[in-house]
Amino acid sequence: MHPELLLLIGISFSMGFTPGPNNAVASYSAFNFGIRKTLPIILGVGFGYTTLVILLIFFLISVFQKYPYLQEIIRILGSIFLIYLAYKISFSKGKSKSSTENPVKFFETYFFQFINPKGVMAAITLISKFVTQENFLNSSIAVIIVCSVTAFLSITGWALVGKFLRKFATNNEFIKRFNYAMSILLVVCVLSFYL
Repeated sequence: MHPELLLLIGISFSMGFTPGPNNAVASYSAFNFGIRKTLPIILGVGFGYTTLVILLIFFLISVFQKYPYLQEIIRILGSIFLIYLAYKISFSKGKSKSSTENPVKFFETYFFQFINPKGVMAAITLISKFVTQENFLNSSIAVIIVCSVTAFLSITGWALVGKFLRKFATNNEFIKRFNYAMSILLVVCVLSFYL
């Protein structure tokens, strides 16, 4: 395997598997609703992030280079959405209603990828480092594949963590505390965008 590809995989995995908004939401969802009802989130993140990477490579990277303040707008919009999501998660009901209705849907997570500060910055970083002009098509395909696989694996992994933790949920108080913890994690993610 080419050393550049190994480096791309390593950096992509380290960015994808670290705590972030997508991962917190996936854990919350699988914990409260199970893996089947979390599939729309997994698919939304996976396909949304892949679409983002493709658009950045072929269209948007030059726009961000020309207008760097757009990254700041994305950071602000993403922060507002995450605070709203943290509120929804924090005040979601216990088992009664939450077992049937997941407040996070496919399109929300799909389109959130375009304003997710962590995801956008990770994609821009990977594209800037690994997409070369000399070998544009091959390096672009490598970045797209690695980013897509990472997105699907990391979001699924975090969903499985949430599902695993559900085994220890013996009462509504534990469920409430877990939901609060996921809300706090989202707020911490927002704060980390500004540090």
